[in-house]
Amino acid sequence: MFRICSITKQFTCGVALESVADVGDLDAAVSSALPKLTGAPPQAAHLCHNQSGLRDYWAVAMLHGAPAESAFGDQDATRIIRDTRTLQFEPGTRYSYCNQNFRILSDALAARTGRSFAELLRTTIFDPVGMRTALLAADTAALPDGTTGYEGTQQTGFRPAENRIIWTGDAGIAASLDDMIAWERFIDRTRDDPASLYNRLSAPVSFKDGTLAQYGYGLGRRISHGRATTCHGGALRGWRSHRLHMAAKRLSVVVLFNHMADAQQAAQCLLTAALGEIDRIQPCEAASMPPMAGAYIEPETGLSVRIQQGAPGKLLLRYDRFPEALDLNPDGTAGTPDSVLLRQENDALWMDRAADHQSSRLHTVPATPIKTDIAGVYRCEELTADLTITDAGGVLYGAFSGFLGQSRMELLTPVATDLWTLPCPRALDHTPPGDWTLAIGRDDDGRPTTIRLGCWLARNLTYRRK
Repeated sequence: MFRICSITKQFTCGVALESVADVGDLDAAVSSALPKLTGAPPQAAHLCHNQSGLRDYWAVAMLHGAPAESAFGDQDATRIIRDTRTLQFEPGTRYSYCNQNFRILSDALAARTGRSFAELLRTTIFDPVGMRTALLAADTAALPDGTTGYEGTQQTGFRPAENRIIWTGDAGIAASLDDMIAWERFIDRTRDDPASLYNRLSAPVSFKDGTLAQYGYGLGRRISHGRATTCHGGALRGWRSHRLHMAAKRLSVVVLFNHMADAQQAAQCLLTAALGEIDRIQPCEAASMPPMAGAYIEPETGLSVRIQQGAPGKLLLRYDRFPEALDLNPDGTAGTPDSVLLRQENDALWMDRAADHQSSRLHTVPATPIKTDIAGVYRCEELTADLTITDAGGVLYGAFSGFLGQSRMELLTPVATDLWTLPCPRALDHTPPGDWTLAIGRDDDGRPTTIRLGCWLARNLTYRRK
């Protein structure tokens, strides 16, 4: 047995499509899960497509002081979800990955049908498909057959990974490779039926304005080797997985690891080999570094954007969870229009992110002077949680506290004037959501009074100095 982690999301959406006449039938249950939300709630379809605007609860748990190694159970999840007051954006207008979208969906399905989510998975998908040993293994502490996931490397040695999270529709399924092969064979067996489950899961999905989305019903949609491909990966400490399906070639690739190697890269290599094709690096004209380097703020999210010279012919962009290496183009842009593109227009720098359905004029932030007078305690009323910043001889540290405890102090890094980053070592999941951005606001006398805080998974939260 392996933990397939976030590959679970497509099965959650599959249960929804098989259990209700219309996904919209779950809208009322979604709304009831968010009793404190101001404004119109997202619809169930927005949750299926990661267009809800909700902040990810595994990241928000860090703001409530959850230690990186702490347990996270059903009651913790329910409280964070029920205490949600605002959204990051209007539902249907943007893409933002959010695990709790799928937990809310699984809870809504159980409430609507009167059956447990585990039973729904078994009767609507696992049994009909022939996934004989797959099951909902919500408690991540151990698998029923004792299979262990490992952290570490051959150089440092391997150790069993410890997980203490309760997962449901977001990432709770465990399955064997035979189970996953049965899923792929089911997809191929029903490929010519327009009403088949996978054809419905992989049908085109749009944003509110009609623009096609690159994610829907728990599946990423990509062009690989010039052909449409659906895909999704998963990760938890000790476990990495990835699956993809290229319908035009009747080809599926599944990679399951009980260690932390890159399953997505392995899947892409297998796809290339199965197609008998080679990813050839096309020679291009030498492109010099355009005048983009520096620090910026993306105004809608409030997140920092850091740009610097990368490897030869590359630009390094820090905005998302991981640094992104973008190719420098002869026309002065960096990246590609179908992914991430940095371009200059009318003396301004723009960042286009196709998957997020977002185009932003970046705001330049002065590099100096760095002010270190921000020590103090700041409160986020929306979360009823605190951020404490301490000054240790001119070196600043920050820590979060709330109903889940007190996090450890982490070093703040200055980016530019009144712009700092604070690392998030882990958001319960295996992959940290990226650094927290701290944008300092000051009063007319220049005293620090507010912090606009956010990371890739949880944005636009205001903290006020006590």
